[in-house]
Amino acid sequence: MKRFLPYLRYLRGRRLALTFALIFGAMSAIVYGYGLPTVMNEIFPRIFTDAAGNEVAPVAKIGGMPKFWFSSKPGPSQAEIAEQAARTEQIKAHRTLPPQDVALFALLLPLIFLIRAISGFFNNFLMSYCGIGVLEAVRVELYRHLQYLPLSYFGKNRTGDLLSRLTADTQVIQQVITSSASDLVIQPLTLASAVYFLARISLKNHEAGLFLASLAAVPICVFPVRFIGRKLLRRAEENQRLLGDISDLANQNLSAAREVRAFSLEEREIGLFQQTTKKLFRVQLKVVKYSQMLSPSIEVIASLGIAFSLYSAYYAGITLSVFVSIVGALFVCYEPMKKLGNLHSQFTKGTASLNRIEEILHTPLTIADPTTPAKVDRLQGNINFSGVGFAYRPDEPVLRTITARIPAGTICALVGPSGAGKSTFANLVPRFYEVTSGGVTIDGIDLRAMRLTDLRRNIALVSQEPVLFNDTIYQNLALGREGATRDEIMTAARNAHADDFISKLPQGYDTMVGERGTLLSGGQKQRIAIARAFLRAAPILILDEATSALDSDSEAAVQDALKKLVVGKTVLIIAHRFSTIRDASMILVFDQGEIVAQGNHASLYAGNALYKSLYDRQQGAS
Repeated sequence: MKRFLPYLRYLRGRRLALTFALIFGAMSAIVYGYGLPTVMNEIFPRIFTDAAGNEVAPVAKIGGMPKFWFSSKPGPSQAEIAEQAARTEQIKAHRTLPPQDVALFALLLPLIFLIRAISGFFNNFLMSYCGIGVLEAVRVELYRHLQYLPLSYFGKNRTGDLLSRLTADTQVIQQVITSSASDLVIQPLTLASAVYFLARISLKNHEAGLFLASLAAVPICVFPVRFIGRKLLRRAEENQRLLGDISDLANQNLSAAREVRAFSLEEREIGLFQQTTKKLFRVQLKVVKYSQMLSPSIEVIASLGIAFSLYSAYYAGITLSVFVSIVGALFVCYEPMKKLGNLHSQFTKGTASLNRIEEILHTPLTIADPTTPAKVDRLQGNINFSGVGFAYRPDEPVLRTITARIPAGTICALVGPSGAGKSTFANLVPRFYEVTSGGVTIDGIDLRAMRLTDLRRNIALVSQEPVLFNDTIYQNLALGREGATRDEIMTAARNAHADDFISKLPQGYDTMVGERGTLLSGGQKQRIAIARAFLRAAPILILDEATSALDSDSEAAVQDALKKLVVGKTVLIIAHRFSTIRDASMILVFDQGEIVAQGNHASLYAGNALYKSLYDRQQGAS
């Protein structure tokens, strides 16, 4: 329970609704826990007693059962039927309450259940209102935290599993918080009301032994709750993990639909999914098994307590009306005991989900704004690496003591074998990752001294595989700069040679691009990404082989557009094709995490064996 207390803060904004929900819950608890047994004890005897207040003797047992077509036993004789009728008239004669009083007393029972029903409805409705608010708040906080976690976190965790935590696990937390906020008030109060009634009856009739004996079943119920709870926690954790596995498999499959069909992997994917769902099926059955064991266990223990009460009542000389009211109170006690046991089960399953959520929420934001950030407006673009080291995993350095100075306005190409550290070097400039050692500065200001927003609005990025959001072309272009006008957006599209194909689409700039831009070709997506860079007009530009997805007809035009785009900017080009670095004024050659050479094309081709071999190999391949 203590694990969930911090999350009750999400109910603060709905205090009025929560207050009324608890008030209605308390009404339902008291009316049911105390009112029902009281009616059974106080009202029923007044209906079924004679004028002197004595209970009318029960109907005498008649000779036989009615004769049915399937029974060979004889029915009652005429004499027995007459005796029964006479006995009934005798009972009626001893009952002196007027019919209107009997009707009034009889209506008390439905009145109790009506009050309980109305108060229960408003309790459940208001608690659901609070619960949906809790779900919204938890999901938003989790989603917000994910937005600021470093990119390295997503490299270590599967997307589908993160989605499962964001949806399924938060749903479990919502159910636990709302049910606990309600049941932790209603059920103990119902139990306390019934126990108070039992205590009053026991003291009044001097038969406290019966009362204490019947309540002995309550603490015994703790044992199955604790035993089953330990079993349930392990299975619940495994259940949530497998749900994450299924979500990840589905996300991975749907994101690679073309590749699955290209390599005829349909049956393989179905087999993997089916295998995981079978594991989930077995685990979910175990969760159901342990969950459903709890209520029957409590029922059996509670019935033993009532049976012992019946045995004791007979020898204690307790009257029928008192015993019936005690059994009624014990019956009322049963539901809270059962629900409190189920609540423990919910807390157990919720703990498994909470562990998965807190694994994200408690992950520190290693890349965050400084406490007192430096004042940054528009940067010039002087980039300086000083003894920079970086590793994705401990003891596996990707960059080793990198030192480089890139003056503002320089077009700098990064070349080298695959895995040499080129992309990592460029990703440190917008501070997508935190350096392990050394430091990176722009215009003499350490990146860690800047607000992330100030730093990144001075950088434009065009990736090798641009990502578009499932929105219109216009909205995807507008992401380049907040507040840009429609004319500015269309001008940027024309500069990127994107306006031509956009204008030919049926809805033009209002055309939906589909999930991840799947309704557009690779070249079209690339030109939209380049248009965003035009619109951003940042002093620093990072191009990750920005023209690789273009066809030969549009590549020349885009290269011409990029020549205009890079004027006056500091440009980092992650070069996979050497044809893209002809205009570079500086080339950094990477090998095994180090800069092994620096210069222009001519000097490097003449003086660096690695650069020459890379260039010749690619030229020969082309």
